[in-house]
Amino acid sequence: MASAPFLLLLALAGAPLFAVIAASALLGFHSEEVDLQVVAIEIYRLAEMPVLLAIPLFTFAGYVLGESQAPARLVRLTDALLGWLQGGLAIVSLVACALFTAFTGASGVTIVALGALLYPALQQAHYRERFSLGLITTSGSLGLLFAPALPLILYGVVAQQMELDQPVRIDDLFAAGLLPGLLMIVLLSAYSIWQSRGTRVAAGSFSWRDAGAAVREAAWEIPLPFVVLGGIYSGTFALSEAAAVTALYVLVVEVAIRREIPLRKLPEIMRESMVLVGAIMIILGVSLASTNYLIDTEVPTRLFDMVRAHIDSKLTFLVLLNLFLLALGMMLDIFSALVIVVPIILPIAVGYGIHPVHLGIIFLANMQIGYITPPVGMNLFIASYRFERPVLEVYRATVPFFLILLVSVLIITYWPALSLTLVSTAP
Repeated sequence: MASAPFLLLLALAGAPLFAVIAASALLGFHSEEVDLQVVAIEIYRLAEMPVLLAIPLFTFAGYVLGESQAPARLVRLTDALLGWLQGGLAIVSLVACALFTAFTGASGVTIVALGALLYPALQQAHYRERFSLGLITTSGSLGLLFAPALPLILYGVVAQQMELDQPVRIDDLFAAGLLPGLLMIVLLSAYSIWQSRGTRVAAGSFSWRDAGAAVREAAWEIPLPFVVLGGIYSGTFALSEAAAVTALYVLVVEVAIRREIPLRKLPEIMRESMVLVGAIMIILGVSLASTNYLIDTEVPTRLFDMVRAHIDSKLTFLVLLNLFLLALGMMLDIFSALVIVVPIILPIAVGYGIHPVHLGIIFLANMQIGYITPPVGMNLFIASYRFERPVLEVYRATVPFFLILLVSVLIITYWPALSLTLVSTAP
């Protein structure tokens, strides 16, 4: 496309991402002599997608939870249930961060919100400082594969616009992410247990009294994932209905029952959460138009033919895909990467016989560790700022965790059954 240098110049000059994508769609349709009203029509199509209601509702629920004392209760609960294990506090950190990220959909928020609780606790429990720093930085990106994380929903929305032969249902993506996400936590937990040996870190003792007190304290939050996922998989709720129930439940519990969030603060929370939603929606809207142009001009088909001419092996393609996605995760936030890159790589991957649901898990797993990939992984800088440590120190602290997650990504990539065993559309 002759306008590509102009668009690149716009991006380098700092133009908003949605403006660059919209410009590419407008210029593309103009070159094909298509009425430019089609771009507005594509953006309007957002209003016809019932599933998109889930994004603002889940986001709002996550922000409300983040502003309440729910994170502290979550840490106390997991500590009471798992703290007796060798390396228990490290495992507590992994599990608590993963659950929190799943509901907020933002890894940086997890580092800021839970890091203040967990990092000092790890230090007081005599974990090595470098280990503690690397653990919290890494844990911030865990949870993106667990329902109802926004990236899973957004991938499903984008994939559904591609009109593939194999359906991509969001509840299938929720199921597909469970075992890969648990694999990451198990491998990191094993490393944490190994690291705690030979140090002053001692396993605590299990107390039924403490466990009961923690369960009672978190009694209102514990049912939430069971209500959401149970409602979806039992057929009681559609995804958007589950999101509405989640938002209402969280609002009633944290505002009316626990009274941890005053009513006067709700408008501020709504504004902050909807700023994120607005950014996602405007990028998604213009990317739908851009995707339509790509499909109309058969760009994915031509790209597949070009890639196929140089790469015959599915395994080789997956290796190159992992390398590409790791690099992408360092440079783009996960929401931008989803709406820009998925429409291009999804048809190519399907051409190699990769299930679109499996591709979604590969994509998100790579983006998840892209957050901690030097030199520009986003979480590295957030942790450096939050814990007042030089960024090079954060780099060194995360290297072992990065290598473990890289191994897990390779397992996820080359063992499709791990992602597809629980999926109803699995072959």
